[in-house]
Amino acid sequence: MFEFKKSPDFRENFKRVFSERCVEKYSRDPKDLDYHELYDVLGTMVRDYANVLGKKCKEEVKENNNKQLIYFSMEFLIGRLLSTNLFNLNVLEDVSAALKEMGIDYDVLKEKEPDAGLGNGGLGRLAACFLDSIASLSLPGHGNCIRYEYGFFHQKIRDGKQMEFPDTWLQEGFPWEIRKPNDSVIVRFYGNPETYRDPVTGEVRWRTTNAYCVRAVPYDVPVIGYDNEVVNTLRLWYAEPCEETLPSSTDFNGYLKFIRDITHGLYPDDSTEEGKLLRLRQQYFLVSSGIQYAVRREKELYGTLNHLYDHYVFQLNDTHPIMSIPELMRILMDENGYGWDDAYRIVSRCFAFTNHTVMPEALEKWPCRYIASVAPRVYMIIEEINRRTLQKMRDDKIDERAIQNSLVISDGNVNMCQLAIHVAYSVNGVANLHTEILKAQTFKDLYAYYPQKFTNKTNGISHRRFLLVANPSLSHYLEDLIGPSFIKDPSKLQNLMPLADDKHIDVYRKLNEIKRSNKLRALSLIKESSGLEVDPDSIFDTQIKRLHAYKRQLLNLFHIIHLYLKLKSSPTASIYPHTYIFGAKAAPSYIYAKKIIELILAVSRTIEADEHVRKYIKVVFLENYDVSKAEVIIPASDISEQISLAGKEASGTSNMKFMMNGAVTLGTLDGANVEISNFVGEDNAVIFGMREEEVKAIKFNGTYNPFDIYNSDPQIKAVMDSLLDGTFSSDHEQFRMIFDEIMYRNDEFMVLKDLESYLQGCKKIETDYLNRDKWGRECLVNIACSGWFSSDRTIAEYNRDIWHLKKIH
Repeated sequence: MFEFKKSPDFRENFKRVFSERCVEKYSRDPKDLDYHELYDVLGTMVRDYANVLGKKCKEEVKENNNKQLIYFSMEFLIGRLLSTNLFNLNVLEDVSAALKEMGIDYDVLKEKEPDAGLGNGGLGRLAACFLDSIASLSLPGHGNCIRYEYGFFHQKIRDGKQMEFPDTWLQEGFPWEIRKPNDSVIVRFYGNPETYRDPVTGEVRWRTTNAYCVRAVPYDVPVIGYDNEVVNTLRLWYAEPCEETLPSSTDFNGYLKFIRDITHGLYPDDSTEEGKLLRLRQQYFLVSSGIQYAVRREKELYGTLNHLYDHYVFQLNDTHPIMSIPELMRILMDENGYGWDDAYRIVSRCFAFTNHTVMPEALEKWPCRYIASVAPRVYMIIEEINRRTLQKMRDDKIDERAIQNSLVISDGNVNMCQLAIHVAYSVNGVANLHTEILKAQTFKDLYAYYPQKFTNKTNGISHRRFLLVANPSLSHYLEDLIGPSFIKDPSKLQNLMPLADDKHIDVYRKLNEIKRSNKLRALSLIKESSGLEVDPDSIFDTQIKRLHAYKRQLLNLFHIIHLYLKLKSSPTASIYPHTYIFGAKAAPSYIYAKKIIELILAVSRTIEADEHVRKYIKVVFLENYDVSKAEVIIPASDISEQISLAGKEASGTSNMKFMMNGAVTLGTLDGANVEISNFVGEDNAVIFGMREEEVKAIKFNGTYNPFDIYNSDPQIKAVMDSLLDGTFSSDHEQFRMIFDEIMYRNDEFMVLKDLESYLQGCKKIETDYLNRDKWGRECLVNIACSGWFSSDRTIAEYNRDIWHLKKIH
């Protein structure tokens, strides 16, 4: 085992051990291996050293009887691990230099690592950033997720449309994981709950018979903290056949398919009942696996579960893991003999819940019959929680209307958020505006009943990955300006603010120079991903996030169409060159989102075919956008598009990544944009559009009609008509769905209502950009204020207010 520690002879020792490991695994010298094999050897070397450190951390937690965190999330969008792990071990530059001396290009080697197929959007990226910060703050906290064989999907653009293919991220192996069969547990689906009399106590107990039994086997991935010898674990559960007897009616091949489906892919298509049931089975598989293992460990160490809450806190990242609450109740009562009151006392002190949405349609509800089928005993416990909370609220003389809004079960559905809020000891939103909406609107009655449970924890990002590793030219320059203290304490970026006094023109120009160098670095990725060649001196205007109507990629696109029509109307017209960059995946069953991607691609093709317009506008769609592409595009971007309808985005985190890399926000006052604009001030961000209270009032009064704008504004009418008049497709009906959604379904996310304000905001931010020294100062202010948006700050707040974990050494 090679120790990745700085020392005078580090490089020589590394080269020797690396060569030995190449021979031991592949029977060849490094010079005879391809880069995939070289990556595999280096990854396993780092993993083995991390596991040694991880053992010491686990032993310390055990010896001191310390509490640890289990962070349940259906996704962890971890991206590539090699560079971040080497950076956190403080040896990235040394390893790169040593490999160079061996004739190996580290930049080529690192590209052989695939992005792990464990996530899709902001929820998973947030979870990954949190794990990085938990370890870097020396806290004992571990992730629990599913080991998805084929990820979400691999996006390919074919004939101007998104096509979905399997994400074969495990095809070449995943050197970071270790299979732990001794830690496996059995998860039981379906079956028949029945009572029996306990032969020892004589009490009536419950058990489930005739169940589908699945073996859950964990694969552990080390999570390395920065420069502190702390290593935690991301545990990935994988479904395998179980040796227990199958139900008599079960076909063996059907059983194997049942198992394969559980860990086949992230977020299966839920447009069918079977797809919905599969999602539910995945959720239950994850939480049952993780809870069972925690309970088993607790019993082995302490012989009792009476004080489980002193040793574990379970953080539920959004609604997907909420079934862990009744599952722990089931395990305590059915398998360990606890009565309801004692079990509930334990459970209600173990769980904390993070809500990530305010949109009612996104608040997870499951038909009662689904849960009653997949996990029948769990459903019985949910029914009892509902009955008891209903009775307690009535005993407390709560208004009946408020009680009906707070029910765990209503209209034949289980309301997962209500379940979590009633039982968990903490409920948090993820940005100030989001949390206030939860308290005032979404969960108004539950907040009135449990005000002490609700807190805000504004999201954050890993500055190590998205600044220090992804943008070394910028981070090195910042180190020259203010020293290295911000590496461990990102709040020290605030020390840049004295330079924002209009006297440091050289600093602003250097920041502009670094931005241009990052644009040059991004050109090859843009060419490879979209086929387009772009001008590095153009404005890089970027919107990269999951494709959803509320995120309003259409608003961005309508502005581009407006510019296109303006340039087409006058052959002598010109604008400053812009490169508009989109990166997004649309869920396979989300037809409207996929149609928006079609329109983006059609607009791009149309512009590229026009010799005049393409001199001024490029529209780039990054195929199969992922974390690795983000690490290239974000440092190269000038403008950060954060344009969701006010009150719809819980937080957003791409806004923070752009800000930290010196991009200026063009956005609505939604999510964490509110905090960003407060920090940087109105001169260093461009805010447009309606405020949340205006949106709420218009919706309530029903005063918005998109036809009023369509008929009164010729420019907007021209944009909408271009969807149907053959401007972007010879098939005039191809984009009818988008036209109808805006015009005839009352423009749910008020794209046209905000469009004029957005067009003005686009003009203002372009004007700011063209004053290059002023723009450099704006970039500096954004970077200086970004330290507060590090996930280190977020995690410190979680631990101070919710988890109360003690640091490892």
